[in-house]
Amino acid sequence: MIKAAVLGSPISHSLSPLLHKTAYDFLGIANSYEAIEVTEEKFEEFFSENSVLGWTGFSLTMPLKEVAIQLVDEVDEEAKKINSVNTIFKKDAKWCAKSTDLLAFENIFAELNFDRVAVIGGGGTARAAIGALGKYVTEVDVLLRSDFRIPALMSAGDVLKVNPVRMNSDLNRYDLVISTTPVGANDELARSIKSVGGIFFDVLYKPIESELAKAWTSAGGSTINGLVLLVEQAIFQIEIFSKVHFDHSKMRELLLSTGKSALGI
Repeated sequence: MIKAAVLGSPISHSLSPLLHKTAYDFLGIANSYEAIEVTEEKFEEFFSENSVLGWTGFSLTMPLKEVAIQLVDEVDEEAKKINSVNTIFKKDAKWCAKSTDLLAFENIFAELNFDRVAVIGGGGTARAAIGALGKYVTEVDVLLRSDFRIPALMSAGDVLKVNPVRMNSDLNRYDLVISTTPVGANDELARSIKSVGGIFFDVLYKPIESELAKAWTSAGGSTINGLVLLVEQAIFQIEIFSKVHFDHSKMRELLLSTGKSALGI
């Protein structure tokens, strides 16, 4: 039986329990998957108490993607580079960690055409996107409000050149803009969108369309919503937790349909 949960704060909005339960039911695997509110300050205590209680693994969202790295036994090499994990799981009596966000971004980027790229934000999800971009471009601009995350972003880029730029930089010139900031954090940028031909990728799915995404569409561009990323990274987590290999295309179709119904889209 799979016993897992998604951890983070806030967490009540999460679609992860619905998606994971749908997947395990589809695979015919007995399961328990819940959403648990855990803050960054409380994570070490939570993990210490629960790591010996028969859990299969945990999905992690904000703000736990960095702090968890310090507490597990093994961290995937790619996750070390980006200093961000969103999946921790038990393997041979050890707790291991990796970033299925990075794997998901790689899959999504492989289906897109782009050259000039900007990432908004500098947290764990931004670093996962930057880590994945190294396969497709040679440099990326990152819109930041402060400089303290720059060293971690440079490390995440590895061979990719990371250019920190002002938060109010012109977005109209990019082929791909990836927003990794919280709800409402970059709404003011919507006013500067005039004419675009590229793609705006928002990692959030509630709301399903941010103010910036609406402005981008109105200005002629296309958008990708956060449900796409949520489903893609969940597929890798489901494979890790279940230890079952399955058809990703069929699972993707099932989970996207389930997510859209839940969001009313």
